[in-house]
Amino acid sequence: MATAQTPPAAMTHPGELTASAFAHTRAMSRAICEPLEIEDFVVQSMPDASPIKWHLAHTSWFFEQFILKPQLRDYAVLDPRYEYLFNSYYQAVGPMHQRPARGLLTRPTVKDVLRYREHVDEHMTELLLQRADDEHVHTLTTLGIHHEQQHQELMLTDLKHALSRNPLQPCYRTRRTDNVPGTPGPMRFQNFEGGIREIGAVGKEFCFDNELPRHRVLVEPYALGDRLVTNAEYLEFVRDGGYRRPEFWLSDGWNTVANEAWTQPLYWDETLAAEFTLAGRQAIDPAAPVSHISFYEAEAFARWAGARLPTEAEWELAAANLPIAGNLLDLGRLHPQSPSDDGSTQMFGDVWEWTASPYIGYPGYRPLPGALGEYNGKFMCNQWVLRGGSCATPASHIRASYRNFFPPHIRWQFAGLRLARDL
Repeated sequence: MATAQTPPAAMTHPGELTASAFAHTRAMSRAICEPLEIEDFVVQSMPDASPIKWHLAHTSWFFEQFILKPQLRDYAVLDPRYEYLFNSYYQAVGPMHQRPARGLLTRPTVKDVLRYREHVDEHMTELLLQRADDEHVHTLTTLGIHHEQQHQELMLTDLKHALSRNPLQPCYRTRRTDNVPGTPGPMRFQNFEGGIREIGAVGKEFCFDNELPRHRVLVEPYALGDRLVTNAEYLEFVRDGGYRRPEFWLSDGWNTVANEAWTQPLYWDETLAAEFTLAGRQAIDPAAPVSHISFYEAEAFARWAGARLPTEAEWELAAANLPIAGNLLDLGRLHPQSPSDDGSTQMFGDVWEWTASPYIGYPGYRPLPGALGEYNGKFMCNQWVLRGGSCATPASHIRASYRNFFPPHIRWQFAGLRLARDL
């Protein structure tokens, strides 16, 4: 996979900037596919994942459905059947192919889907250049760009799960060797003052609707770990019988452990010495952040460690003034790394960090009007918030106010944890 290049920060015209960002994002999705064989595009390894081909088509469907069709009177769809095949969950748009059966879509072919992308790209580029001063088109296109960046991360995590189910444990791409890992010392806790503070997106930069409105929260004094929990630390939990001791687990978590027969993080093997990665089976780096654990596992580890998970407000307040820097997709490492010796707190990149906060709307939250209101608002139930991005998150996509969310049992995402304590 080619590593991402930073989009140009300034152009001669805002319309050219939007067109350039669009082209960059679309090219990045294709770059993710470069190491793949044709068979890799179609497989669906579980209901929560989607085939690579479907991701490529759905992100094109998004631009077509919400921008091209409403904005261009003479726009001709390439194939009207795609409206049904590649709709994800937008009930207001119409019916859709069932998510667990996306792997059955051997047709349209990969070649057909790539032709569909070219069709959408051609018309989107023309629209962006012709309507360079149209703020509404710019806003919708920016939303579409960030939507596709979300799917770029999903492409990598879904592909990792699919490859892991193959007995050959094939390699997606050899691991880069330019990283110079540090050796994390004992975890230290940084203290933060309490009080009435504000969280939520601020300024004129893009954000999703679930990051708004900015609002006040009451935070008691707290402390956060100065780095992420490592594989070595999590291994201590495993060897101490953590998965056999119900006193550390929420009731639903304990039931899940029993029903799913969990004994270690998702991609660790039974030796507790190796794990599956996008570079194939590799020795576990004890200094790297533990990854691919559920909310239940993160919460149980925190209890075992005599700590807790941070709330999303605590996390955001600690990260608000930090630069967006870390092991993100742009570095091309595609695996959590041990912290550098430069004092990095790993607040951005490596792994998404589970928080203790349920995913609900902020006070005064209003979803976007129309079908786009289904983008975030309809999922505000039975999900938990994660913060900070991962090694598969584009750097231009993440920010301190970003709210990711997943059900508490999921493990195929790059998710880990940071400890918190009361003061």
